[in-house]
Amino acid sequence: MSSERLIYLPLGGAGEIGMNAYVYGYGKPGKERLIVVDLGVAFPDMDSSPGVDLILPDITWLKERADRIDAIFITHAHEDHVGAVAHYYEALKAPIYARNFTAHIARRKMEEYGHPEDAVQTVGPWPHQQGAGPFKVGFLPISHSIPESSSLVIDTDGGRVIHSGDFKIDLTPGVGEPFDAALWTEVCKDGVKALICDSTNVFSLAPGRSEATLFPEIEKLVSSAEGMVVATTFASNVARVKTLAEAADKAGRSVVLLGRAMRRMVEAALETGVMKDFPKTISPEDARGMPRQNLMLLVTGSQGERRAASAQLARGKYQGLEMKEGDLFLFSSKTIPGNEKGVIRIINQFSEMGVDVVDDSTGLYHVSGHANRPDLETLHDVVRPQVLIPMHGEHRHLREHVKVAEARGMKGVLAVNGMMIDLSGNEPKVTEYVETGRTYLDGTSQVGALDGVVRDRIRMAMNGHVTVTVIIDEEDEPLGEPWVDPVGLPKTGRSNAPLVDVLEEDLGQFLNRAGAKTLRDDDKLNEELRRIVRQSAMNEVGKKPEVTIVVSRLS
Repeated sequence: MSSERLIYLPLGGAGEIGMNAYVYGYGKPGKERLIVVDLGVAFPDMDSSPGVDLILPDITWLKERADRIDAIFITHAHEDHVGAVAHYYEALKAPIYARNFTAHIARRKMEEYGHPEDAVQTVGPWPHQQGAGPFKVGFLPISHSIPESSSLVIDTDGGRVIHSGDFKIDLTPGVGEPFDAALWTEVCKDGVKALICDSTNVFSLAPGRSEATLFPEIEKLVSSAEGMVVATTFASNVARVKTLAEAADKAGRSVVLLGRAMRRMVEAALETGVMKDFPKTISPEDARGMPRQNLMLLVTGSQGERRAASAQLARGKYQGLEMKEGDLFLFSSKTIPGNEKGVIRIINQFSEMGVDVVDDSTGLYHVSGHANRPDLETLHDVVRPQVLIPMHGEHRHLREHVKVAEARGMKGVLAVNGMMIDLSGNEPKVTEYVETGRTYLDGTSQVGALDGVVRDRIRMAMNGHVTVTVIIDEEDEPLGEPWVDPVGLPKTGRSNAPLVDVLEEDLGQFLNRAGAKTLRDDDKLNEELRRIVRQSAMNEVGKKPEVTIVVSRLS
């Protein structure tokens, strides 16, 4: 029996949707050489992570083993797969491999953070295989909602593993490669030890629909509109952006791209050759003088993002363009769970303007980029793995995917973030539990989820904040009265007196009664002042605020 083992370890993306980060290792236990598949981000919300810019996977385990990492492989260019590459390059310093379009996006991110662009290397699709330590990795084309998505064929002496990445079975994707069943059958014919598989749409029982089915309905909608038409979709869904633009062109409308991400993705697709042509576009400046019925704007902000073009149009003007009564706004996208509030806010703002809003509820103007259950079963049948391990899904998705696999006679293993699975031999097993979590990008700093920064921010948002300033003279006596500066609290409370006056009165009484021993002890003094502020504020306004104590001593 070999003394070397093949391991799989998800650090993000297994038990959640987003923030994908997966590790494979091969070698002697505890000394395996490692490769990383995807380094993505998740996006914050004001309820759980106020003020945070991005959420990154906690890769402490990887950082401690950086000298054993032979490569990073990126399956495709969505932010939840490539978004953390530049943030973590300094810590991992491993070469990054991706196909042309994804590499183009990754290099832009590296350049933005001052890292060498040549750390990202472009590799061709299967049958090319890239060596990395004991691994050989090939990019096997598969359809998704962004160009050049690929599954990974991961070979070691311990067997062949296929990491599906995000995928759907689409024979007519518009932009990007169609699913090639013959190629997949050839790759899998000699046996696959494990299929690590996308689980996002495991609860969707209807067969998946092709991107090509959307054009007739979108073209009909755009042609029948009387005013200006504005449409939003994921900027990375280049095929959809092209479909929308071609529908506009056919309806005799000029196309305007609004939002940096929208322009960048179209430019990247043309520069890398994954999209051969695109209808002619005009600038926002030129659009201002055109009749509204001759315009179609393609804008960012399908998820209700406050700074994106769609939200700015909903609030008024954007780059000199505005929506008016009788115009049409189309969401050619699905609202990701958690983003409903932002999207509904935009819909209502447009409604107040008299703008007609069409969303994806009819299914006519959007198709998912992920495999529904019948498509998942198709891939199971093509790959025929010894074991199926679900990934890219919440816990309920992973658990359901295991049930689907086992109902069809396959072995299924439920592995969430932090579970290290030993794939050696014929019976995969959990061999170790690794501590995982999330790291916040807060401004320019990376902070741990348990560092208290975000927790304190949430507490301040919920309860307000009070700064207390006290001066102690050379004799260890209070000099003058304490003063307070409350933020985020009502001005008056139950007593109908100003809250500031109540707090300062209570603090002053304490200081006048306090003994010399307390006044000399900063820790004791801080503790008592904080307790009084919180108790007095609770009595007055029903809140226990966060408190900062500033004690100045005259020497």
